[in-house]
Amino acid sequence: MTANVRLLTPADRAEWEPLWRGYQAFYETSIPAATTDVTWQRFHDPAEPMVAFGAFDKGRMVGIVHAIRHRSCWTVDDYCYLQDLFVDPATRGTGAGRALIEAVYGWAKGNGCGRVHWLTQESNAQARLLYDRIADRPGFIQYRNIF
Repeated sequence: MTANVRLLTPADRAEWEPLWRGYQAFYETSIPAATTDVTWQRFHDPAEPMVAFGAFDKGRMVGIVHAIRHRSCWTVDDYCYLQDLFVDPATRGTGAGRALIEAVYGWAKGNGCGRVHWLTQESNAQARLLYDRIADRPGFIQYRNIF
């Protein structure tokens, strides 16, 4: 499959939302509807540093990825956080995930970012096979405190 990847528009919400829910189910979480509404609005606000891409196969959305541009204390260039990559399980292994990541790489470069980074669970073995081929794993461990 050759996935056609593009920035999502407000008209894409009906196709995006089931993939967004699939992402949440994969990570065993639930994001409130109000947060989803705000997030969707942010993707389409030019003043916001975040975007959403969709991968399409024969006109059907089969994957999504979100990206957030942010400052860094380590470089003059911004960084880009690749967040929420999800591909329909029936489409995994077809190149859609790689195409989505490459779209984020292109968007990040075009927006002055010097680095793209992301997180995944250690147990996400299938995705890590791809990630290990297209990015470096620096060995950092995430810590967090949720308020």
